[in-house]
Amino acid sequence: MVGLDLVESKLEPTRAVYSQEIPAGEPWIHPLRKGQYFRIVDLHGNQAVDTLFYNEHDYSDRYSAQDTIQQQGNIYLTTGTKLMSTGGTVLLTIVADTCGRHDTLGGACATESNMVRYALEKRHMHACRNSFMKAVIEWDHGMSKRDIVSNINFFMNVPVTREGKLTFEDGISEPGKYVEMRAEIDVLVLISNCPQLNNPCNAYNPTPVQVLIWNVPET
Repeated sequence: MVGLDLVESKLEPTRAVYSQEIPAGEPWIHPLRKGQYFRIVDLHGNQAVDTLFYNEHDYSDRYSAQDTIQQQGNIYLTTGTKLMSTGGTVLLTIVADTCGRHDTLGGACATESNMVRYALEKRHMHACRNSFMKAVIEWDHGMSKRDIVSNINFFMNVPVTREGKLTFEDGISEPGKYVEMRAEIDVLVLISNCPQLNNPCNAYNPTPVQVLIWNVPET
C-alpha cells in the first residue's frame, strides 16, 4: 500500500503533560508550544479525525494541503511528512505513525455535502464543519468561517482511482493506532472528531479518540 512508513514512538503516555478524550462528533481546540509533541490515538479503530493547524501568532498562516503535498510529493501523510502552511512555514513534522495512511484530499463533511452525496434528508445530520465552527466560536480569538480551510483527515482511507476520482473506503486503522507530531513553531490545533454515519470512514460507528501532549522527548 502506498505511503506506509510505520514508526513507533518512544514517548510514554503516563509522562504526557496533557491528555484528553474527544467524544465522537465533538470538536477540540488547543495551542501547542514549539518543540512539544502531539499524538492522536484512534482508540477503537477506523475513526476519522478532521484536523487543522494554524500558526498561533497569525491564523492566516495555516495548514495548506497543496503546499504539503508538493513538499513531500505524496498525497498521503505518514512519518517524515512536514505539514506546511500557506506562508511556507513548517508547522509540524510527523515523527511517529502506526497507521500509515492519512488523507489530505477528502475534506470535511458538511450538512450540504451530506445532502448532495447521500440524500436530501441527510442535511440535518451533524457534520465536521459544524464542529469546526463551534470550536472557533467558543475559542473567541478572532477566527471566523473563512479560517476553516481544507483539512487533514487522520486515519481516513481515501484512495484516488486511475481516473482521478476519490473513493471513501474502509479504513486500515485499528484500535490503539496513533500518529504523533512535533510542533516546529507555536501552533493552534483544531479538531473535529468526525460524526459521519454515511460512509466507511468511521466504520459507520463514530467513536472517541485521545490526544496527548509532551513537553520534550524522553531519553
